[in-house]
Amino acid sequence: MEMSTMPSRLLIIAALVAAASGVCGPAAMAAGPSGYQDSTYVRSAHQGNLAEIAAGSDARTNATTSCVKDVGAKLVTDHQKLDTDLKALAAQSEMTLPTTPTAEQQQKLKAVQDKAGSAGYDQAWLADQEAAHTKTLALIDTQIRAGTDPAVTQSAEKARPVVAMHLDMVRGGTCHPV
Repeated sequence: MEMSTMPSRLLIIAALVAAASGVCGPAAMAAGPSGYQDSTYVRSAHQGNLAEIAAGSDARTNATTSCVKDVGAKLVTDHQKLDTDLKALAAQSEMTLPTTPTAEQQQKLKAVQDKAGSAGYDQAWLADQEAAHTKTLALIDTQIRAGTDPAVTQSAEKARPVVAMHLDMVRGGTCHPV
C-alpha cells in the first residue's frame, strides 16, 4: 500500500466510525431532545402542562360560572394528553422532568385562588389563562422554528392547535364555551 493513500483511508474510516456511532451528523440529533432548544422546550412545556392541569382543576372547584368550570375541565383533559407526549420524549432520552410548575406559575395560581368563590376569581382566572396560553404559543412557535429534534418539533406542532383553541376560549377575559 502506498503511504500517501494511508492517511486519507484512515480519515475516511474515522469519519465512518464517528457517523455510525452518532458522534456527529443527524444520528446525534435523532436520539432525543439533546439540543438546548429541544430540551428547554420539553421542560418548559411540561411545566406549562402541570400549571394548566392545576389551574383547570382549581377552576372546576372554585369558579362561579359553568363556562369557566367547563373550560377548566377541558384544560385538564387536553393538557394531560399533551403531557403524555412530552413524558415519552423525555423518557426516550432519559431526561429528568420537573415535578411541579415553576415558582412563578405557582404564585399566579395562588393569586387567583385568593379570589375563590367570587366573580373576581373567574376574571382573574381568565386573565391568567390568556397570558399563560399566549406565552405557551410563543414557546411552541419558537420550537417549530428553531428546534432540531424532529420528534420534539412534531410534538410542538401537535400541541399548537390545542393551545390556540384554549386561548380562544379565554381571550379578552371573557369565557367562550367549549
